[in-house]
Amino acid sequence: MRLDKFLKVSRLIKRRTVAKDVSDQGRVLLNGREAKPSATVKIGDELDIQFGQRTLTVRIERLTESTRKEDVAGLYTILKEEVRKREEDPFGL
Repeated sequence: MRLDKFLKVSRLIKRRTVAKDVSDQGRVLLNGREAKPSATVKIGDELDIQFGQRTLTVRIERLTESTRKEDVAGLYTILKEEVRKREEDPFGL
């Protein structure tokens, strides 16, 4: 399955076009390497996704072409979630 489609089906990212843009910007790593939207993902792969100041690491558990909202939890396991602290602004801005 394509990376951008998995991100949309799993609801990690709401729209496939946004998933494509995020991947094109280099904010998605597949098994530690920068991944294009067309990269093929498989069960057991790890994704690192950067959302602003937050980075989410997940392992793919199941692949499906479509899913219901209730079944999304079984598609991936969250391994790690990091929040980078913003650098202190000396001027308080």
